[in-house]
Amino acid sequence: MTTGTVRVRTTAPAAKVREALTSADGLRTWLAEHAHVDLEGGEYEFWGRYTPEGERGRQKLLGFDDTSVRFSWLLYDTEYTVEIAVEERDGETVVAVAQSPYPAWGTGEDRDEVLQTYWPLALANLVEHVEGRPVPGLCDFGSPEQRYELDIAAAPAAVLDALTDPEVFARWFGARMEIEPHVGGRWAMGSLADEPNPAKVVALDEERLALEFPGGMVASWELEGSEGKTRLTFVQSGFDPAAPPYGPWLGWLSGFADLRRMLELPDWRPMWHSFDLPGLPDGVLVLE
Repeated sequence: MTTGTVRVRTTAPAAKVREALTSADGLRTWLAEHAHVDLEGGEYEFWGRYTPEGERGRQKLLGFDDTSVRFSWLLYDTEYTVEIAVEERDGETVVAVAQSPYPAWGTGEDRDEVLQTYWPLALANLVEHVEGRPVPGLCDFGSPEQRYELDIAAAPAAVLDALTDPEVFARWFGARMEIEPHVGGRWAMGSLADEPNPAKVVALDEERLALEFPGGMVASWELEGSEGKTRLTFVQSGFDPAAPPYGPWLGWLSGFADLRRMLELPDWRPMWHSFDLPGLPDGVLVLE
């Protein structure tokens, strides 16, 4: 059985992180619309529109201690085991989510992509929450609309550079990308040499970047500047509203927290610590 693990780092103390993991109020801030926690009573639940297949009663507590919570989660007709662990290491707190089974990289099914990208977004929200910053956002699995707005204390040119310069992109997103930076050019996560079906750049100027992917889906980043700040509006469109691509949506949202942190925090260090993912090609991720 394959296991995948996602780890993030935070400057918040481990005790504060554990409180966010084990209180219903904390979970309702960074993870889910609804939550109920009674560890001594054997209950650890989260549900609602920000949870895939968000009916109540899909999680069962399997165990907990001072550093971890472990539960099962019935999702897509499969029972998954999830462990969230907290560890103080080298002057920082590392939070790790291990999930088993974990879909292999590149399977192509949206439910598999949801399973790969759900926890990175949740952990990005957790880091912002425990460090006292606004939680960037959650995915609404009850809506086909995929539109997201984020205010960043940086000029539009800096935000556009972070989206289009491969070296800067890798710093905040934690993964390589290649782009031919002109309308009609190609774009690929990883490398263009290894991507047989790259996206196409359909808009690129001082106020907008848009990519069209095979199948017709378009991802666009619109930048509106005012007094040295930028309102970033991210939209996915061109898909069947009966089957929204939640996996890619979660993946992009998971990166925006560190994009904002990189451009706003003078002592910024990437929150992404490490990933152990089955089938991940060498060289795709770029982590310290």
